Amino acid sequence: MDCTTNISQYVHRMEESEPLRNYFNSTEEYLLFLYGPKHSHLSLPMTWIYALIFIVGVSGNLLVCLVIVKHRNMKTPTNCYIFSLAISDLLVLLFGMPLEVYEMWSNYPFLFGLVGCYFKTAFFETVCFASILIITMVSIERYMAVLHPFQARLKNTQPRALRIILILWLLSILFSLPNTSIHGIELQYFPNHTEVPGSAICTVVKSKWIYNWIIQLTSLLFYVLPMSIISVLYCLMGLKLRRDRSLEVKEMRMNIKLSSRKSITKMLFVLVIVFGVCWAPFHTDRLFYSFVATWTEPLANIFNLIHVVSGVSFYLSSAVNPIIYNVLSRRFRMAFLSVIFPQCKYWHPRHPTSHLTSQQSIFILEEHNKARYAEDMHQSSF
Repeated sequence: MDCTTNISQYVHRMEESEPLRNYFNSTEEYLLFLYGPKHSHLSLPMTWIYALIFIVGVSGNLLVCLVIVKHRNMKTPTNCYIFSLAISDLLVLLFGMPLEVYEMWSNYPFLFGLVGCYFKTAFFETVCFASILIITMVSIERYMAVLHPFQARLKNTQPRALRIILILWLLSILFSLPNTSIHGIELQYFPNHTEVPGSAICTVVKSKWIYNWIIQLTSLLFYVLPMSIISVLYCLMGLKLRRDRSLEVKEMRMNIKLSSRKSITKMLFVLVIVFGVCWAPFHTDRLFYSFVATWTEPLANIFNLIHVVSGVSFYLSSAVNPIIYNVLSRRFRMAFLSVIFPQCKYWHPRHPTSHLTSQQSIFILEEHNKARYAEDMHQSSF
């Protein structure tokens, strides 16, 4: 996932054991002392778990992309953000996960050189930052659609969404540079100062306090702060939708089969909760390492356990979004079916007033027109 993948390989090493280096009889023993076992004892079960996540995540996110590209009704500003999030998840699964699995089976040496080390670190940092920024922006857009529908209707366009997405990705790349710059290839040497063959690893090569400062700051800026903002926005949306009862009463009176705004709020809440839960172990893993000054065996064991959990939840977060769309959104579900089974005519968006008399339809459209955009924003997104 990030540099802690390599840190966990040799976190058990104690500095007071340095004199023992003179007594190893082979390179393998020396590397075993420095980095621990070459592959994790959990390699096989973790590979099966990752393979399942990979299959579900890649197929699900590809479906999301195809659905948004193929159906005109799905090409909304909000779905542009969902499309970008799906691309981010695909990048993680297609490029990040294979490298993670490889390192489970061969912790060292790192085979891709200094450029590969920089790319690996920058890649993971960028997609992590882009994901949380996109989730935050989606929440802001939904907030505007619910509380300020007229302003949102004027401002929230597809070209504007694409420009914002581009800016978010550029910011993510920019913020990935500090952590990338302190990484590099670390080599080990025998007591006679000759290089240990196969000892190259990609890890932090600058002072640890710099890494600690970067990790703590980015966790604050790209997890704690965004999740706090998102929570406040959804609370405000919930209060707004709870107070606004007049339109809902009229809709129920006329038997209009529109999705309840209360149900939409619950659905958004589920998305945020799942995202927050999946990413919490990832940031806990990074922060745990950054705050520990002196390692002991119990601390190392706790860290390694958190690291395993954070790896699963990290990749699970890239696979779970399409499942949520399918379970909670009839629109996405029907669109998925239309892509999987193109011979069947599943994709039939219906006008909510099609079953009413013409007189009822006119009355409802007049009453509903003011809030139509806010409803359309939510329904077209999910």
